[in-house]
Amino acid sequence: MSEIDSYDVAIVGAGIVGLAHALAAARGGRRVLVIDRDAQANGASIRNFGFVTVTGQEQGTVWRRARRSRDVWMEVAGPAGIAVEHHGLTMVAQRPEARAVCEAFLQTDMAEGCAWHDADAAQALLGPIRPATLEGVLTSAIDIRVESRTAIPKLAAWLAAHHGVEFWRGVAVHSVETGQLETSVGTIPARAIIVCPGDDLATLFPDALAGITRCKLQMLRLADPGYRLPGAIMSDLGMVRYLGYAALPEAAALRQRLEAEQADHLANGIHLIVVQSADGSLVVGDSHHYAATPDPFGKDAVDALILDEFHAVFGHVPPVLERWTGTYASAASHSRVARPLPGVQVVTVTSGTGASTAFALAEETIAAIAAQPQGAVA
Repeated sequence: MSEIDSYDVAIVGAGIVGLAHALAAARGGRRVLVIDRDAQANGASIRNFGFVTVTGQEQGTVWRRARRSRDVWMEVAGPAGIAVEHHGLTMVAQRPEARAVCEAFLQTDMAEGCAWHDADAAQALLGPIRPATLEGVLTSAIDIRVESRTAIPKLAAWLAAHHGVEFWRGVAVHSVETGQLETSVGTIPARAIIVCPGDDLATLFPDALAGITRCKLQMLRLADPGYRLPGAIMSDLGMVRYLGYAALPEAAALRQRLEAEQADHLANGIHLIVVQSADGSLVVGDSHHYAATPDPFGKDAVDALILDEFHAVFGHVPPVLERWTGTYASAASHSRVARPLPGVQVVTVTSGTGASTAFALAEETIAAIAAQPQGAVA
C-alpha cells in the first residue's frame, strides 16, 4: 500500500449504512473505497433481526425511506446470493385498545399492503401460535427478513465482485480532512468522504455527533418450534414503540393500559419481534437501555421479560440456543447527517433502523454529492 490511488468516494465504516452508501456511489459510476477497522462485520448490523421493517415506521420521510430501502433489498438480494427468509408482518393485537390502534393505522397513507383480520380469521393465520388473548391481527405483505449475520458479508462480497468496490479491513482512520483520510496505512486521497461511525461517537467528528447516546439491546435465539411463521410477529408492546402506530391518538389508551399491566416491560424498553431463520430457529427480542457507555452484560431478568411476552403470544417457549447483546447510536431523530468540512459527510442512523432505511438514506447522500457543481468539492 505504499502507493495509494485516489478515490471518488471513500467511506469509513462497513456496517449496513456504509455498505448502502457504497452501493449508491457505485451505481453512480464512482470509484469507491470502504475502510473498516474490524476484520469482519461485528457490530449492530449483524446483531439484529435482519427485519426490514416498513410497517410501523414513522409517518412521512422515515416511512418513505423504509419503503424504498425494502425495494433496494429486493433488487440486490438475488444477485448478491442473499436469501429473503420470509415476507410479511403479523401484528398480533392482544387487547381492544391495540385493535383500535390497528384500525386507525389502516386509515393512514402507510397502510399499503396491510389488512385487518378478526379473531377467528387471525387464529387461522397464526395456526399453532396461541395468544393468551386475541382481538385479531394486522398483516402486511410489504416487510421482509434476511439473515443479517450472513447478509451483510454477502452484500460486501457482491459489492466488491460486481461493482468494483474496494474494501480495506483492519485499517484505522485517525483523522479526516477535505480531500484525504489519514489512516494506519497512510494517506488516502478522495474527492468525497462519507463517515458512517455507527455508535462510535468519539473518534471522528464528535461535535457533529453531540447529543447522540448509545442503546444496548438483548436478544435470544430459540430452537425450532416445529412450524413456520407466517412472517415476522409483533405484539401490543410494539404499537407504543414504533412511531407509525405510537404517534396515532388511539395509542394513548393502549399505552395507559400497558403501563398498568406491563410496567416492567415498558421500563426495560421491551417490545416483541420474532423472526425465523432457514433452520427453523427463532430470533427473539428485544430490550432497550441507554447510556453513553452501556455495560456489556446481559441480564437474565430482562431476558425473562422478553420471554414472558413471547409466551403471551405464542403459548409455548422453545429452548434458548443463544443470547447476545448489541449497541447502536440513539437519538430522538431517525438519523444524523452532518457536513463538518467541505467534501465530508457524517451519516449515522440513530433509531436502530439501519437495515430498514439505510439504502434510501444513502441514495439521498450520494444525490447531494452529485448535485455539487462540476469540479467542486462535495
